[in-house]
Amino acid sequence: MAALDVGSTKVVCFIARIEDNGRPRVIGIGHQVSRGVRAGAIIDMDAAEKAIGHAVSSAEQMAGEQIRDVIVNISGGNPASQMMGVEVSIAGHDVGEDDLRRALRAQGPNRIPPDSEILHAIPVSYAIDGARGIRDPRGMFGDRLGVDIHLVTAGSGPLRNLATCISRCHLETDGYVVSPYAAGLACLVEDEMELGCTVIDMGGGATSIAVFMEGNLVFADCVPVGGAHVTNDIARGLTTPVVHAERMKTLYGSAIPSVSDEREIIDVPQVGEEEPAQANHVPRSLLTGIIQPRMEEMFELVRSRLEASGFEKVAGRRVVLTGGGSQLQGVRELAQLILDKQVRMGRPLAIHGLAESTCGPAFSTATGLLAYAVRNQGDLALVGVGADEPPEGLWSKLGGWFRDNL
Repeated sequence: MAALDVGSTKVVCFIARIEDNGRPRVIGIGHQVSRGVRAGAIIDMDAAEKAIGHAVSSAEQMAGEQIRDVIVNISGGNPASQMMGVEVSIAGHDVGEDDLRRALRAQGPNRIPPDSEILHAIPVSYAIDGARGIRDPRGMFGDRLGVDIHLVTAGSGPLRNLATCISRCHLETDGYVVSPYAAGLACLVEDEMELGCTVIDMGGGATSIAVFMEGNLVFADCVPVGGAHVTNDIARGLTTPVVHAERMKTLYGSAIPSVSDEREIIDVPQVGEEEPAQANHVPRSLLTGIIQPRMEEMFELVRSRLEASGFEKVAGRRVVLTGGGSQLQGVRELAQLILDKQVRMGRPLAIHGLAESTCGPAFSTATGLLAYAVRNQGDLALVGVGADEPPEGLWSKLGGWFRDNL
């Protein structure tokens, strides 16, 4: 299986083989500087195609395998969440797989905007004849089966643009996974998923949010502010090239000021100056003063989205930070201060074969795509509903009527 993480700053491809114990082992890794992608959406088809092709080719060479299908993350296209309740007749017989699939597909495409497509349809809870709180109804008897479904949708245009870039690389898309969902599958332990936890995936062009509860994804959203915005703020504020701004952010940047910032002096190369002697010498506190407001804005946007969703209190006080932007010094402390929650740093868990350079928070989404693929094998709880799915034929409808009424 292969996972493709198309981000605003990098494109990552992992190729994995399933071992006898059912866990994936990564046998091919390829990553490339992203081109033609902004805030998770394609803005230059040719540039994005080349970046994807190079990343996939590197992974194929390392693995010694040629891939045809990939599982892809979605961070652009304004991912949106909504809860939907449906009820279908089971006419007194025991609940089977077909009944669950019928419930998942009931009325779904009619509940979303015409310019959107469904990425995930995740059953959160079941009810039989009004009795709620059922985790797995298979084998149970009743007349009416109710399902609370969490729908995650994204814009059709960005999805098609991404699919076109991938098909130009002679690849088929095996499925889409919204980025924070994949990051959560990679970083969370089982107890965090059950008790309630919020995952904040801090990418280059966007920061995405996922709330897990009782083992399921119950909310997903995206804030269009990421690590690249911090870098651009530094470049503009200190009039330095973007590449040097990224270097300063990585080496000296912090989201929280310290007492030594005024005493520590850093060199800032100036835009257009070729002589190193022309560099400015500024205190580190000036750099921190540029970074901190942008990071505060990011977490305040996250907090407001969580409050508006209604899951801010329900999800508990646990937050896991992951993604490349989470590696900035002081981010954890700032997140605790603004979100008023317990925060830990998340990195990929339980994946074999990852090199040390690719097992950090920046590769959580790519790792989570593999975890999703393994978990999705034969697991009905993760069935996606395509908005463009063909309608049922006459014989399928007749068979469903006989099941329900006889």
